[in-house]
Amino acid sequence: MADKPARASGIRTMRRVAPYLWPEGQTWVKRRVVLALMALVLGKVISILIPFLYKGAVDSLAGEQRGDGALLAIGAIGVTVAYGVARLASVGFGELRDAIFVRVGQRALRQLALETFTHIHALSLRYHITRKTGGLSRIIERGVKGVDFLLRFMLFSVGPLILELAMVAIIFAVVFDVWYMAVVVVTIWAYVTFTFKVTEWRVKIRRQMNDQDTDANQKAIDSLLNYETVKYFGAEAREAQRYDAAMQGYEGAAVKTGQSLAVLNFGQSLIITTGLVIVMVMAAMGVQSGALTVGDFVMVNAYMMQITMPLGFLGTVYREIRQALVDMGEMFDLLGQPAEVTDKPGAPALKVAGATLELDGVMFGYDATRPILKGVSLTVPAGQTVAIVGPSGSGKSTIGRLLFRFYDVTGGAIRIDGQDLRDVTLQSVHDAIGVVPQDTVLFNDTVYYNIAYGRPSASRAEVEAAARGAKIHDFIVSLPEGYETTVGERGLKLSGGEKQRVGIARTLLKNPPILLLDEATSALDTQTERDIQDSLRAMGEGRTVITIAHRLSTIADADRIVVLEAGQIVEQGKHDDLLAAGGRYAAMWARQSAEGEDGEGEDEAA
Repeated sequence: MADKPARASGIRTMRRVAPYLWPEGQTWVKRRVVLALMALVLGKVISILIPFLYKGAVDSLAGEQRGDGALLAIGAIGVTVAYGVARLASVGFGELRDAIFVRVGQRALRQLALETFTHIHALSLRYHITRKTGGLSRIIERGVKGVDFLLRFMLFSVGPLILELAMVAIIFAVVFDVWYMAVVVVTIWAYVTFTFKVTEWRVKIRRQMNDQDTDANQKAIDSLLNYETVKYFGAEAREAQRYDAAMQGYEGAAVKTGQSLAVLNFGQSLIITTGLVIVMVMAAMGVQSGALTVGDFVMVNAYMMQITMPLGFLGTVYREIRQALVDMGEMFDLLGQPAEVTDKPGAPALKVAGATLELDGVMFGYDATRPILKGVSLTVPAGQTVAIVGPSGSGKSTIGRLLFRFYDVTGGAIRIDGQDLRDVTLQSVHDAIGVVPQDTVLFNDTVYYNIAYGRPSASRAEVEAAARGAKIHDFIVSLPEGYETTVGERGLKLSGGEKQRVGIARTLLKNPPILLLDEATSALDTQTERDIQDSLRAMGEGRTVITIAHRLSTIADADRIVVLEAGQIVEQGKHDDLLAAGGRYAAMWARQSAEGEDGEGEDEAA
């Protein structure tokens, strides 16, 4: 019963891959497939004729009177030359087939890689929070590599192999005797059955090896991404031990794989050698009785050796196809992950006029059993700045994620200029909102690339103007390579404040009508923070701004301050009014003032 899901997965994978061989509307792909098949057939026909030429050469040299008259007439040297030409032609047509088909396979690999990459970006934030980067990259790598292999061997291995074996069996029956054919058929049947049974067993072991490999790779990447944390806690030995434990599991599975391969190879050799010996004994008896010539004996041996190669290849092909199906099955499972947030069919683009933002009874929870937002209603008029504050877990950052539509609300609605975000395209929502997050993550590229990421079409002057607005231009030009300085993995070559300023410059360059500032200055020193606040205020002119803040001093001049607690709005108003009211906000302000606004306490960003 356990094999049925595997077979179903294999059939599903084959169906997914097959259209790449014969895609609709792409004549050049079909033409190449047909030409490759023609080269394949010609190569197989020539390879079947080779033993006849070999027989003619032997009979001619041995002075035998039996045999094909045409072959005997041209003499031993001529037949030998023809034999060599035929072997070369057989190899040549095989190489021509591969040369014609390689573009088809590489096109399929590229398309499927792009499809997978695009799909992963379409998956929700919920998926990406729980994914393991190292394991995910290895699944994609193995799956994509299996595409070209699977396409090639679907077309050029199984069918042609059956054709060649059938032709050899028919030649044995016609030229020699039906018993020769019987021995060949039984040998092939025993070989194929043994190969498939053992390979199924090996695939299960190989799957375990893949799991251990993925686990080890994930642990290694996770540890390297958290390099500084490992150093902080002196955990190098601990990380090495975790990695070695995962590799120990891989080692065990790899040893079993190698041992099972030895069993498979020996069993295959035993079966094929037994069949070869039986046929050769039959042929030798025929030569002794005068029924066959020495050339016939040699031809029988040549055909048996000829089918030995594709049968040996069958074992490899079957193993690799099964493994490719496993690898690609994992990748197609990934492709089968549904995108949680998608565009409605025919959804229009968001049309932003004034950028009025409205939260209407918004309800949401990452887990259905633990609601985060419990009916939040809030209107942010166009061009105003509204700050959202509150203790950890109150739902401040969740509002930002819903606004950017990383998730859809479970109740109520979020609207921009009266348009429900669920009714417009995701791309247009993303285009309308600029985000400066609490922790800016940069690409491992140049400073220029990271700023220009906000608007790739921007000119260099515009990029530099954005950097000046974020108060980072002078720092950049002071670097040895200026804007061409590489920032390192996740921007690790820059300080926290420098990364944050690059992120602010990137958003300035995007120039969106709505700004979402999620603790945008939390990583900056006091003086730099004041400079950046001036830049952010200037950037917010004429835009609708949502500021999620912990340090209350940074949002004191907001048009309105909203206090969240336990997923509900408990207070809202201007800074002075809220202080005068003596409520939750006033208590938070007093505590931070007493702490010297050092950013500690229970009121961290949620």
